[in-house]
Amino acid sequence: MGRKEIYFAGGCFWGTEKVFQSLNGVLETKVGYANGHVADPSYELVKTHTTGHRETVRVIYDPERISLRKLLKAFFLCIDPTVKDRQGEDIGSQYQTGVYYTDDESRRIAERIFEEKRKEYDPFCVELCPLDCFYLAEEYHQNYLIKNPGGYCHITRVEYEAVQKLNLEPEEDE
Repeated sequence: MGRKEIYFAGGCFWGTEKVFQSLNGVLETKVGYANGHVADPSYELVKTHTTGHRETVRVIYDPERISLRKLLKAFFLCIDPTVKDRQGEDIGSQYQTGVYYTDDESRRIAERIFEEKRKEYDPFCVELCPLDCFYLAEEYHQNYLIKNPGGYCHITRVEYEAVQKLNLEPEEDE
């Protein structure tokens, strides 16, 4: 196997990317725009709330080193699953949370975890659907919080630390 991919929309993609970059077994992250109806959108167009795109992070990971279950656990540590089109101070359809899969195995694993999460949260507003399209965001958005360590992020230090602790946990069976 060696490499799998999954896509996470967790509000502003700057912080969501940083979350996944901190996990052992994540090989690569790229930020972009997913599942909208406009081809090759720009950030300026996406922020008008007319494209249907979500700010999303493509996560390439090694399933021998990190499970999709652990990636999803990290995701849910950093989002508020009870709100639609918003995370923190970021408001608009591009900030809708979601998980977008590219294969049946990932769909099945995510569906099981989403069923567990639906029992914990009411309302539950996180999308789960196949990836329809993904367009890379502009270069200045890639690795934004590495380039700009003091940049804005809706994810708190407490949440980042909780995610980093996942690196110490043993892997669970999917």
